[in-house]
This record gives sequence, structure tokens and C-alpha cells, in this order.
Amino acid sequence: MQDTVLYIHGKGGNAGESAHYAPLFPERTVIGLDYSADTPWEAGAQIRASAEQIAEQSTNILLIANSIGAFFSMHAHLDTLVRKAFFISPIVDMQALIGSMMAAAGVTETQLERRGVIETDFGEPLSWEYLCYVRAHPVRWIAPTHILCGRNDALTPIGTVRAFAETHDASLTVMENAEHWFHTAEQMRFLDDWLMRHK
Repeated sequence: MQDTVLYIHGKGGNAGESAHYAPLFPERTVIGLDYSADTPWEAGAQIRASAEQIAEQSTNILLIANSIGAFFSMHAHLDTLVRKAFFISPIVDMQALIGSMMAAAGVTETQLERRGVIETDFGEPLSWEYLCYVRAHPVRWIAPTHILCGRNDALTPIGTVRAFAETHDASLTVMENAEHWFHTAEQMRFLDDWLMRHK
């Protein structure tokens, strides 16, 4: 049996991003998990199936999940498989995010229900099925969790992340000069230091 770090990427990411974390966890096997679905019910099922296979070979799994990867990980119920989780810029209130996108697109719930799917000018389709699923399946998460986010995250306001952290007994670290996507050298050093403090 091996000790493992399981990495779940965000939108537009890939499993290869997990290579960044290998030097930080030399004592563990770092595995990046790819998924092809973009709904919580499909992605959650894909992620869960892969995580269960990994759990057969590991009794000690740490989870690193980025952005919507954290949201999908929660819908995959990975809290029952991992010892600890690290969420980077997590989407923790998808219903609120969808509401913000609907407002930005000038779309009402009545319009969305009638049409089913509405394409937007900013490239993210709005889906009535997706919204109904999120409402019917609120997030449940019990694993010990550390959260990192940027002060200027445009997808999830700091207040929303803080409320999630407080209700899920998670620690919250905020980087002042950061947005949703951690990618600059300074941001990645901050991220790495955060991981090392809490691992």
C-alpha cells in the first residue's frame, strides 16, 4: 500500500499539472486524475470511480483540487476516501455562481426553464438541468480541509469562501495579490508555501 496525493484539475486543466506537486511530496506517489465530463453528476461519477481504484492501493490519500475540480470532488464524495484535502480557488457555491452568470447574461429563471440551455456572450452556456441538479444536491463535505484563494477571485467572492470554511471547519488562507487562477511565479511560491505549512 502506498501514500498518495490525488490531484483534480480545474476547467481547461489536465492531469499533467500534478507534476508540479511531486517535488513537494517526495514521500508520496502523486497522481493527476483526468475527467472528460463537465456536469457534476457525470464528472463526479468519473472521479469517484477512478479514486476508488486508487484507494485500493493506498490507505493514505491527500487530495489537491483546483477550482471546479474541488466542486466535482465534493460531488464525487471524495471526503469518504481522503485523509485531508487542499482546495485551491474552489467553487463552493455553484448555485450562486450560476445566478451571477444569469444576471450577467440578462437571463431569467423562466427563460432558462423554457429554453433548457442558453448560450452566453462570455462562452459559458447556462443550463436549467445543471441549476436544478445543484439545487437538489447541496454539497456535503466532512474531510479536514485547507483552502487557498485570491482576494480578487472573480468567480467566488471571499465572503462565500469564508462562509464555506466556517461551516465545514476548514482553514482559509487568502493571498492579497491573486485572482482565481494561481499562475505567476509569486503566486505559485505562495501556493507551495501554503501546502508545505499544512501538509
